[in-house]
Amino acid sequence: MSLWKKTVYRSLCLALGLLVALTVFQRSLTPRQFLQEPLPPTLEPQKAQKPNGQLVNPNNFWKNLQDVAAPTPMASQGPQAWDVTTTNCSANINLTRQPWFKGLEPQFRQFLFYRHCRYFPMLLNHPEKCGGDVYLLVVVKSVITQHDRREAIRQTWGRERESAGRGRGAVRTLFLLGTASKQEERTHYQQLLAYEDRLYGDILQWDFLDTFFNLTLKEIHFLKWLDIYCPHVPFIFKGDDDVFVNPTNLLEFLADRQPQENLFVGDVLQHARPIRRKDNKYYIPGALYSKASYPPYAGGGGFLMAGSLARRLHHACDTLELYPIDDVFLGMCLEVLGVRPMAHEGFKTFGISRNRNSRMNKEPCFFRAMLVVHKLLPPELLAMWGLVHSNLTCSRKLQVL
Repeated sequence: MSLWKKTVYRSLCLALGLLVALTVFQRSLTPRQFLQEPLPPTLEPQKAQKPNGQLVNPNNFWKNLQDVAAPTPMASQGPQAWDVTTTNCSANINLTRQPWFKGLEPQFRQFLFYRHCRYFPMLLNHPEKCGGDVYLLVVVKSVITQHDRREAIRQTWGRERESAGRGRGAVRTLFLLGTASKQEERTHYQQLLAYEDRLYGDILQWDFLDTFFNLTLKEIHFLKWLDIYCPHVPFIFKGDDDVFVNPTNLLEFLADRQPQENLFVGDVLQHARPIRRKDNKYYIPGALYSKASYPPYAGGGGFLMAGSLARRLHHACDTLELYPIDDVFLGMCLEVLGVRPMAHEGFKTFGISRNRNSRMNKEPCFFRAMLVVHKLLPPELLAMWGLVHSNLTCSRKLQVL
């Protein structure tokens, strides 16, 4: 046999041997054992989904077509019933034929192009949060870059407890997130978030960009998630990641409430008018909303609602077109149900005093009497939490409950 034939023969034998060994190896190991770093038992890698819709702008409002997320851990405990697994969303080009549409600012044209895209895949899920007897679910809107806010909340008012007292069930906490809005930051922050979620297991994340107009998406995604995974929780507190919350006062307020009530309580705005000044964050053009005033709504900084109402709210919201201001949109959904939000003096989503320079906004005795106060950044939250829970002596007791 020639040298060349011997070389070929040996190569074929070696390849066949490797193939047999690899087959045996694969059959003897589970897929997870191929990972360099084992995942905790509640997490499994999820395949990245690529959008099928053709988007008109490479820096589009929802997600870049070329941007395929890296595999992200997803909880495996509990039912996996989120039914949206791919992003299939294309722009509504028919709007370009409308004369009124051409006069809108770019951000509103972008919003309307994709307003029909309502639900997106989940990247991080924790249905086990609603396992067992849960009395109050604390849900916090956050963005991927604000880890310091989430950490401060975990150390203060977001700390979980096994009992709400008086024979009531547990208090559980979750954070609601989309993906990083800047493409160059996305992969880095997603990896950090996956690690954070391995540590705490308290993040729900969906595959849409975390932008101001997408806060409404966050509302409807949570309501759908609640309807699927947490249908029996009696009460929900929902707030921002820059508020102070007094859990003791929240639970005291709920002590004589029933989960079947149409309870939706917060800092309620009545007869609020759409802002028409273009330099304002909350500006709304008349083409998008032509009425003189909004329905009553609670400021999105923090509110309480009964679980039964939240589930009905989910279905009511599905009957409406999305609106770019999230708390106003929830007011519209409540209007569909014929439910009026209830105002409460303990919810201060514009600060204890609307005068930002007022000493009241830094007085711990006022914070001790409140349910929710906006706005505090992490160092301020940690400091105020320490003061409120110290041996504080106040000259008079405020009655707000």
